[in-house]
Amino acid sequence: MDSPSRDYPARGGVAGSVRPDVPTERTVEHNGDGLLGRRDWEGRTRVVLSPIAGPSILGLFALMGGLLVLFANMANWYGSNSSPGLFWPFVLIFGGLAQVLAAMWSYKARDASATLLHGLWGSFFLGYGILYSLVGTGAVTAPTGSKFPELGFWFIVLAAVTGVTAVAAAAESISHSVTLATLTAGSILLAIGLMAGISGVVTAGAWVMVFAAGFAFYVASALLLEESFGRVVLPLGRPHRDNVPGHVVLHPIQYEEEYPGVRVGQ
Repeated sequence: MDSPSRDYPARGGVAGSVRPDVPTERTVEHNGDGLLGRRDWEGRTRVVLSPIAGPSILGLFALMGGLLVLFANMANWYGSNSSPGLFWPFVLIFGGLAQVLAAMWSYKARDASATLLHGLWGSFFLGYGILYSLVGTGAVTAPTGSKFPELGFWFIVLAAVTGVTAVAAAAESISHSVTLATLTAGSILLAIGLMAGISGVVTAGAWVMVFAAGFAFYVASALLLEESFGRVVLPLGRPHRDNVPGHVVLHPIQYEEEYPGVRVGQ
């Protein structure tokens, strides 16, 4: 008969399970800073992983798609003022719904920056799609000129929240932070242009948003290639990791923030 297991409380609210008949490398002891070491956790903790793919791969590609389709039109790259009535379903589903789903999976991955980013911009694209679905049915009438203060005021919210997220993202990835900083700059220009009715500022803001779409495409591609090949292909400027192409990614079982067997972030 197997010997009974007994719980061994661990820091951070995670309990391990130790069997008396299973040998371990070392006796339980604390190291100099009061925390159990890596081998202590490996020998005494029963780890149950629920791995998921990096949610920001979907989220950033969806962000890129929504930004490119919407703001390339506002920058007069294609179409006309009536084009939003034609592409709104795609903006709503891919730019909006896909990002909201990515936000929920980022929450599971304990990535606060990605949860906020995709939740914020996914909600914006959902709202934009719903707005122009109402315009298409004649329920509401959208302005035909550059002055659209009702939409412009929302870009103040987008600029404020995205700017804070850009600062937070700098702790994990410089390229991600640059993407969000570009989004913030574009949102500021669009807020000014739409509220004041200055077409040149609206066009400039739309151009900045297209550049942000390009940065989002790069970061999403880097994450996808890294997850597929298991090594760095395109550097992301991570302050605490090796960014040299070809470097093998970190071990999936980590001990960040005193939680055994949990990989924080993506």
